[in-house]
Amino acid sequence: MTKQHETAPADSMRVDKWLWVARFFKTRSLAKAAIEGGKVHHQGERVKVSKEIRAGMELTIQQGFDKKTVVVVALSGTRGSAPIAQQLYEETVVSVARRELIATQRKMNNLARPDHRPNKKDRRQIGKFKQENDQHYDEYWSYQDGV
Repeated sequence: MTKQHETAPADSMRVDKWLWVARFFKTRSLAKAAIEGGKVHHQGERVKVSKEIRAGMELTIQQGFDKKTVVVVALSGTRGSAPIAQQLYEETVVSVARRELIATQRKMNNLARPDHRPNKKDRRQIGKFKQENDQHYDEYWSYQDGV
């Protein structure tokens, strides 16, 4: 006889398992590492791996550049597809707006990059520009000449 997993929703479950079921992390060990690394908070405090969470709790989860604040809507004993996993939580409106703002700022910072590395002529122009606009440039070179 095969062992059947219980799929009935529980009233509480471990935070590492919920993060895995809600598809924030690919494995439970990655969820555990994130929790131990201080990437998951509840009410501004770091959580432990064995913390029991319930529906209605608010978690702050940091993944790379993204920091999401989500409210636990439901608990599930099994990991399902992505659309099912997205029904387990709701991201707060403030969190969505903050993430979009930070993403646009990152994109704008990337636009400020030059298209290519400076060649010899460009480097000379940069040096000339720095020399003309640096107030301490003359003091530095006069100090170096005196030594």
